[in-house]
Amino acid sequence: MTLGPLATNPHLSRGRLHAEDDRTSRGPRDAFQRDRDRIIHSVPFRRLRHKTQVFVAPDGDHFRVRLTHSLEVAQIGRTMARALGLNEDLAEALCLAHDIGHPPFGHAGEDVLQAAMAEAGGFDHNAHTIRTLTRLESPYPRFPGLNLSWETLEGLAKHNGPVAGRLPWALAEADAEFALDLDSWPSLEAQVAAIADDIAYDNHDIDDGLRAGLFTLEDALAVPIVAQAWRAVTKRHSEIKPKRLVPELIRDLIGTMVNDVLAETRWRCAGIRSVDEVRAAGRPLAGFSAELAAEERALKAFLYVHMYDAAPVREVRREAQRVLAELFDAYRADPSLLPEGWRPRSAEPVATLRKIGDFVAGMTDRYAIRRHAEIMGAGAAPDSLRALT
Repeated sequence: MTLGPLATNPHLSRGRLHAEDDRTSRGPRDAFQRDRDRIIHSVPFRRLRHKTQVFVAPDGDHFRVRLTHSLEVAQIGRTMARALGLNEDLAEALCLAHDIGHPPFGHAGEDVLQAAMAEAGGFDHNAHTIRTLTRLESPYPRFPGLNLSWETLEGLAKHNGPVAGRLPWALAEADAEFALDLDSWPSLEAQVAAIADDIAYDNHDIDDGLRAGLFTLEDALAVPIVAQAWRAVTKRHSEIKPKRLVPELIRDLIGTMVNDVLAETRWRCAGIRSVDEVRAAGRPLAGFSAELAAEERALKAFLYVHMYDAAPVREVRREAQRVLAELFDAYRADPSLLPEGWRPRSAEPVATLRKIGDFVAGMTDRYAIRRHAEIMGAGAAPDSLRALT
């Protein structure tokens, strides 16, 4: 891998919180390759295969879940990192890990935990990603967490840019232990990972929304960026039936967004000479052009109305929230219902709520539904979720 001047060099890493010796030989990998591999081999990463992206515990095999979304983000992020001369391994690690902190039922589940844990500082999925990787997932014998490099933790903590003001408690705890310079912009690899996230879900949500019948192709063509891509696709393939061209439409849209990000990022980086200058720039250097950003906002607005807030999705989301809220309340009323290793060691309220939050946030959709049925009774599950118990 040839690194450009703005790439993060693993040999200049700020290191790991816990020193590691070389008692074993596990292949010729640098710091960021090891980070990526630790993430891929982790239990929280595997759990993403049964966590909601948009559809709760989808029984259709072809819809995205958090795991497949993360893989698509990684593909897009690595492609852009390579084109920009950045560190592909760091970008890939960040893309793969960025959603590990999501609870069951996606953002709907996050709203439940935020309310249930209000007395203990609430819940933030991005901060919980850091907590999971630094404390909760502990496969190594001599330290807690995955002991990821500073640059990987920084990029995950600043997935949405600098973190200012009052920090989420889980992030404040991690930052106090291993300062992550939260008030500056992260590496270009982290910025590329964040925009790859947007590109991936914008486009796979069009695909999934069409597949689910939440809207039609004609509905989507009201969005200018979709209409423009569709005209190009049908012109190239005038002899092909429109239904067969939807995957080509998605590919064209991804390509349009990726090419725009590459051109805009190169333009913004003119005069930037080092990784330190990237962090000190005071503004994002990777992103959409102003024109495409406006078009992407219009696409997001369309998807909100026709997909995220569509009546069928909204109804299942509301039922899933009830399941999670009742489950959390049951554990709060009787912590002995928790598995033995997850039971609070004291009755201190904040510690108890956070312990319950850690356990519930780690659940998959299906496990949460199953535990709810075991505690509340099978008949308590909503009809739309009962088949998944």
